[in-house]
Amino acid sequence: MQLALDIIQAYKNEENVAIAEHPWLHYIGSAEERMVNLERVQSLHDLINANPVLDYVEKSLEALSQQHMSFWIREIVEEVLVWSEVAKGGSLRQRMVWREQGVHLMAHNVGSGEIYLRHGNQKQSEARRHVIFTLIHTHGLIGQYLRGEVPFAEQKPLTELVTSGMLAASELRDILLVLNACIITAVSPELWKVVEREVELVVELIICNSEEGGFSLKSRLKRLRSESIARGANFELEYGVLLEKPAVIEALQCLEDKTLWFVEAALQEFSFEEFGKMLFMIASSDETKPAIHISFEPMMNSMYYDYRGQKKINVYKKRMIEKYLRECSFEDIAVDQLPANGHLAPKLKRESHQPDTVYFQMEFSAAADKLIQFCMEAEKSPLYEKAVLMLFDLFELRRDAYDRFHNEEEYLSMMNQTADYKKIILDYIVGNRVVDIGPGGGVMLDLIEETLESKQAIGIDISQNVIEALERKRQLENRRWIVMKGDALNLKEYVTPGSIDTVIFSSILHELYSYVEYEGKRFNHDTVAAALRSAFDVIPVGGRIIIRDGVMSEPVDQQRIITFVDEDGMLWLERYVKDFAGRSIQFEVLGPSEVMMPINDAMEFLYTYTWGEEAYVHEVQEQFGYFTPSEFTSFINQVLGSQALILENRHFLQEGYTEALSLKVKLRNERQELVNLPDSTCLIVIEKQAE
Repeated sequence: MQLALDIIQAYKNEENVAIAEHPWLHYIGSAEERMVNLERVQSLHDLINANPVLDYVEKSLEALSQQHMSFWIREIVEEVLVWSEVAKGGSLRQRMVWREQGVHLMAHNVGSGEIYLRHGNQKQSEARRHVIFTLIHTHGLIGQYLRGEVPFAEQKPLTELVTSGMLAASELRDILLVLNACIITAVSPELWKVVEREVELVVELIICNSEEGGFSLKSRLKRLRSESIARGANFELEYGVLLEKPAVIEALQCLEDKTLWFVEAALQEFSFEEFGKMLFMIASSDETKPAIHISFEPMMNSMYYDYRGQKKINVYKKRMIEKYLRECSFEDIAVDQLPANGHLAPKLKRESHQPDTVYFQMEFSAAADKLIQFCMEAEKSPLYEKAVLMLFDLFELRRDAYDRFHNEEEYLSMMNQTADYKKIILDYIVGNRVVDIGPGGGVMLDLIEETLESKQAIGIDISQNVIEALERKRQLENRRWIVMKGDALNLKEYVTPGSIDTVIFSSILHELYSYVEYEGKRFNHDTVAAALRSAFDVIPVGGRIIIRDGVMSEPVDQQRIITFVDEDGMLWLERYVKDFAGRSIQFEVLGPSEVMMPINDAMEFLYTYTWGEEAYVHEVQEQFGYFTPSEFTSFINQVLGSQALILENRHFLQEGYTEALSLKVKLRNERQELVNLPDSTCLIVIEKQAE
C-alpha cells in the first residue's frame, strides 16, 4: 500500500495522483477557506496561496515516519491523521453540503469523524472503523485538555475503547502515544519535548478510567493564560483579585464542562481582568447554558492583521475593546447593564445548523470597522495621526493619550538602546523615591535599580502599551521598580505631594509639548509649564527635577547650508516642510541638492531625517527643540519662581547624530565653511528651595 505521505508529496509535486481513491486528499487539497489557529502563524499574507491544513497533515505524517511501532498501529494512526483535518477542507460548495447534512464544521475533530463515517473505507470491519472514528473524534483533545481548552470528560470515548473490549489497555496506550507525538510534533517539535511527559500521564488517566482527571477552574484558567504568563503576567496575583468576587467565580464554574475553542489565540493580548470580564459575559448569558462548545474563532480572526509582512495584533481594536471593558464592572455584567456604545458590543451568536455551539465576538459597527481599516491604511503617511485621533474621538478617548500603536514595540526597543546617554542623570538623583516620566522601554528604571540599589524607581506613563510592556518586563526579569498609568500633568493624583524626591523628564518634555493638547492647543509651552509645576508639587524641599531633552541653538539668527548626499534629500525636505505642524519651516533653494535654512529649522528637520522612513510618520509630529538654553532658564524661573534653584544647565551634542548625518548631508555656515552639528541636548537640574 502506498504511504499517505508519498501520496501527499506526489500531489504537491503535481504528479498524477488518483484523487478519487483518496477522498481525504480531495477534501484537504480543495480547501478554499483558511481555517487555522493563528497563534503560530507568522504572516497572514503567506496564508493566501498556502494550504496550511495540507501542510500540517504532511508534517504529522513525517513525524509518524520517524516513530517506531508495529505495522498495524502505523496503519491505524496513518488513517486517523489523514482524516482528522478534513472538516477544515472542502470547497465552499462542499462545505455548504456538509453544513446542510449537519456536519459539525466548528469542532473540527467532531466534523472530521462524521465525514469519515460517510466517506472513509467502508470495506473495513465495523470494529476497526469504530476505533478509527473514535480516534478522529477525539483528535487533539489531549493537547487541548493540557491547554485548558477542553474538560477531561471529552476523553471518555477513548476510555470506552478499553472498557468495551475494542482495544487492550496496552494497545490504546501505544496508539495514543504515537498519535499525540505526531499531532503535537507537527505543530512544534520543541512543544512535544515540553509536553511529552504530561501527555503520558493523561494517557494513563484515560486508560485507567480515572475519576481524578480534570483541572480545577483556577488550573484551567491558568493554562488558558500560559502565553500571557510566559510574557510576564502575574497569574497568582491576578487570580487572587478575582477570588474577591465570589459571584464571578461561581458563574465561571458553568464553563467547566464546556470546550473553549481558540480562546488563548483570541484573548492572550488582553489583561487577566479583561479576559475574566469576557468569560463572565459568556457565563452570564442564557445562550451559553445549552451550549457544549464556545468558539472564539471569529474574534481571533478579527484581532490580527499583517504589518510589514508580519502578523500583528490589531491594537486599534484592542484599545477600543479595553476601553469598553474598563467602563463595565463585573457587577454591571452580572445585571446585564453593559455600556451603551453604538460602535462596539459583545455578541454571542448561535447558528441553526450547530445549536450546540456559541460564537463569541466583540463586534464593531460598520463605521468603526471602516475607520480602523483607514488607520491601518494610513500607517505610513502623515494622515496616520489624524486617523488615530478620529478613532479616539469616535470612542471618546482622551486625545492626549497618544499611543504609537503597532510601532510601540520598536519604539520601546529603540529607547532601551539609549542607556549610555542617560547614565549622566544618575549623578543628580537625590532621596529614596524617584519617578521617571515616560519610562519608554524601562532603561532608566533599570539603571536606577542596578546602580542606585537603595532607590525605589517608579515609572509613570499615559500609554497603555508602555505600561503593559513594562509590567511584563518587570515580572519576567524580577525587577523591583514599579510602573503606573498616569498623567504627567497631574502627578499629585497618583503620588502624595512631598513623597517623591526626584522627578526625571528624560526625552519626554518635547513629546508632551508636541502631542498633548493643553487648553485646546498642541505645541504649547503651557504644557511644559504644567508638567514642571506638576513635578514641583510632588517633591519636597531639597527634591529635584532633572530634565534631559532637545534644545535649540543660539543665536537663533544663524544660517546653515545643507548639501544633500542622497538624491531623495530635497524631496524629504519638501515633504517635511509640508507635513510638520510644530511651526513654519523656512528654506531657500541654492541648487538642485542644496538649501540655506535658519539653524534651528535646519536641525529640527535633520533630527527627523536621521531617523529614516519608518519613523517619519511619528517623528514629523514632534518638535525636538522648543527652547534655547537661555529661554529655558527664563522659562523655569518664571514658571517655578524663586523656590526653583537651577543647579546645572548645560548642553551638548548627543553622540550618534554626527555619524548618522555625515552619510546623508554636508553642513556649512553662511561663509561656506564646513561646520560641526550644533548642540542637540540639554541637561538641566532644578532643586526645590525653602520659601
